[in-house]
Amino acid sequence: MATESQPRAHKAGAFDIRLIIALLIGVYGVILTVMGIGFTSDEEIKKAAGVNINLWAGIGMLVVAALFVTWALVRPLVVPAETETGDTPAAAGE
Repeated sequence: MATESQPRAHKAGAFDIRLIIALLIGVYGVILTVMGIGFTSDEEIKKAAGVNINLWAGIGMLVVAALFVTWALVRPLVVPAETETGDTPAAAGE
């Protein structure tokens, strides 16, 4: 239990790299999903062996982004209050 003299550990929050990755993958996933739903012609689908690849790749990316967000919420990173570098003011003068 932390006292007033000891700084408390805190969660990484918005600076958790998993949330940044989820945001980037999610944005690309939304773009691909919208492109797959509204802007993919029958000719382009025919070129891709009959698969609307933009739609499926977008849905896949949205699922991966959701997994990253879930992971970050279930297992949040805890940042220690002080880092242990081994350099103390007393040791620096020796």
